[in-house]
Amino acid sequence: MQRIELPNSSRLLTPDFTFGVATAAFQVEGATEADGRLPSIWDHFCALEGRVKNGDSGMPACDHYHRWQEDLELIQGLGVDAYRLSIAWPRVMTEDGRANVRGLDFYKRLLDSLRERDITPFVTLYHWDLPQHLQERGGWVNRDTAYRFQEYADLVSRELGDRVHSYATLNEPWVSAILGHEVGIHAPGLEDARLARQAGHHLLLAHGLGMQTLRANAPDAQAGLVLNMGPNTPHSRRYDDRVAALVGEASMNHWFLEPVLEGRYPALYTRLYPEQAPQVLPGDMALISQPVDFVGINYYTRGVVSYDEESLVRNHPPGDVEVTDFGWEVYPQGLTDLLVDLNAQYRLPPLMVTENGMAGDDHLVEGEVHDEQRCRYLNSHLNAVHDAIEEGVDVRGYFAWSLMDNFEWAEGYSKRFGMVYIDYETQQRTLKDSARAFADFLWTRKAGR
Repeated sequence: MQRIELPNSSRLLTPDFTFGVATAAFQVEGATEADGRLPSIWDHFCALEGRVKNGDSGMPACDHYHRWQEDLELIQGLGVDAYRLSIAWPRVMTEDGRANVRGLDFYKRLLDSLRERDITPFVTLYHWDLPQHLQERGGWVNRDTAYRFQEYADLVSRELGDRVHSYATLNEPWVSAILGHEVGIHAPGLEDARLARQAGHHLLLAHGLGMQTLRANAPDAQAGLVLNMGPNTPHSRRYDDRVAALVGEASMNHWFLEPVLEGRYPALYTRLYPEQAPQVLPGDMALISQPVDFVGINYYTRGVVSYDEESLVRNHPPGDVEVTDFGWEVYPQGLTDLLVDLNAQYRLPPLMVTENGMAGDDHLVEGEVHDEQRCRYLNSHLNAVHDAIEEGVDVRGYFAWSLMDNFEWAEGYSKRFGMVYIDYETQQRTLKDSARAFADFLWTRKAGR
């Protein structure tokens, strides 16, 4: 079994660096109609023919809603410091804005049990599961949804109180906005670039409104947001390919980070695509750019791009390189490059690597799953974080994605990101070699303190 090894001097080995695993509510909980849970946009999207591979849906997922105690045993056994989870908005709030007590009690029991096990809870408020009744009133294209999010954030932060150490308002708003409203492969399945950027602005507005509420209700908790990012590499040394790489990064990385840190959208993008500019009302950017305690970075791979006369940016599939089962290039240097580059461009708050992992072609054979590629992936990317810290980046934590195989959005159950193998027919959990390697690394780290 491949070991995870870091330099003895690495700050990742010190007690103040946080290691964790992560999941998201819709991907693991199942129980989509239990205890008053309302339909979400992903329940609706899954029911549309041809939208999700094999017609898969959020049922049964990993049945985490009923098996959470077993799953917390797994988490504790890994030796992690923290667990990152999301709250299902449709599970905790009724259509008229009241608390759904049964849904909230589930999270209270889970969070209390984490505390008893000395595992720190990192909670994401929005991981893509918008209540369907809000989508029917326009969803994120409707500015009012940002204010409904604030009401939801108020409810959750009041009800969960000091059980939560750290709140992220949003997970990957680029995915919600662009994949959901421009590309159309995620819920709600729209294909309009202008509406996508308007949805993106309203998501960021929701972040700002949510930050206000979190500061008021949970002043001792950390509060920030989580963005997916990756560097773009020019396909050639031609100047126009290099420009395309910058435009691609402005579109994905900076369009969602620059408003939060500097109160404006990237000038490079807005000059090139003025027709996509969202409507911004007075006071919006001040709300969006409130100070945050951290920014979470989700990293999986890089992009390789060239100039395209029509769209400006053309994405190239990986060449003769190592790829994951998703077809994504394994490129740990991109994580170091991304972190160092962001640190050079912005005055950053502390960073957390809130997701990092890979889909593998994993199979259960005689009770074991030998995912050697994932072991190497974790090792190389943890060393990439170490290298970024050595170059002066303030990274405070790392969360492996994911604790267990789960519903992988438009890919259904066809892709396996977990360190724990899930048999979806029996719901049996099996530690993969990567889980054993991660646990061995973490327990050895704790023993060396």
